[in-house]
Amino acid sequence: MTRYSHHLETFPIGEFSGRILQWYEKNKRQLPWRENKDPYRIWVSEIMLQQTKVDTVKPYFENFMNKFPCPEALAEAEEDDVMKAWEGLGYYSRARNLQSAVKEVVHHYDGEIPKSPENFASLKGVGPYTKGAVMSIAYDLEEPAVDGNVMRVLARVLLIGDDIGKQRTRKQVEQEVRELMAGNSPADFNQALMELGALVCTPKNPDCAACPVNNTCRAYQRGMVQQLPVKAKKKKQQRRTMAVAVLENKEGEILVEQRPDKGLLAGMWQFPMIEATPELQHGAMSDYLKETHHVDVELGATEQRFDHVFSHLIWDIRVFRAKAEVRTPSPSGKWLTKKEARQLAFSVSHQKIWEQQL
Repeated sequence: MTRYSHHLETFPIGEFSGRILQWYEKNKRQLPWRENKDPYRIWVSEIMLQQTKVDTVKPYFENFMNKFPCPEALAEAEEDDVMKAWEGLGYYSRARNLQSAVKEVVHHYDGEIPKSPENFASLKGVGPYTKGAVMSIAYDLEEPAVDGNVMRVLARVLLIGDDIGKQRTRKQVEQEVRELMAGNSPADFNQALMELGALVCTPKNPDCAACPVNNTCRAYQRGMVQQLPVKAKKKKQQRRTMAVAVLENKEGEILVEQRPDKGLLAGMWQFPMIEATPELQHGAMSDYLKETHHVDVELGATEQRFDHVFSHLIWDIRVFRAKAEVRTPSPSGKWLTKKEARQLAFSVSHQKIWEQQL
């Protein structure tokens, strides 16, 4: 007799799986990455979908696929072109890791996405969720794909009171997904769980009346849907004050700089920016421009101010403008025409500055 996880010992597995698959067949969304089982397309979509909403991803995915339709095209592309295609999606290390991993696929696997979960998981940027999603959806292998949606659905259905942010809980849920999917199509089963979390079993105000598995959902039976899943509170975001200078010279060129290739927004382009307290920003920015870019300018008053929010951090951005009388070459940046600068990938906060200031 099969020994199930303690959450599944008295659970009607067959009924649950049957209902969720039936529901998925009728209700699944038409999405561009579901058009076929091409593992490369599925992989790109899964990386894009991490920490980003489906509706945001769709146009990016179509554009990315037009530019880099196969692993070879992405492997051979200039990094700047890849970053430009990713511009605005955020979490830019995803794009860098994806290109590194695809290069490895081209060089070591003749451009074929590995069918072995272990080999695929060894590629850069491929974590347990990406491994499970690509291996199950593209190759129909019995691999769990546990994202936030799946964690939430199963925490409610199986009445899991453990903190879903903990590694131990994720491992437990992965094991339970393996047991629940046994004997069914892993591709359909994983996507059915994700789709239920995205469309019905949402974080706030889930539509329990429309849920195909409300008769087997323990949280629903006990009136505990709103209390689950349990997740420890995140630390408060740090707040930092950033000064940005938008400089234009007589030729109509603007000064831009590139961020370091490690750390937050690695390798992205931006207008000159430093961290400094509000009362010292003018002087600190003038010094920075002189020392780093060899530009001596008069900065005006703050032209624009807004917050840019990261998951762990808030930038309080204050923007200054100035005209540069002399075109001194910058050792750490570039003077570019607006058309040239437009070809580079700017972070979202600096795109906002561009829209307001140029």
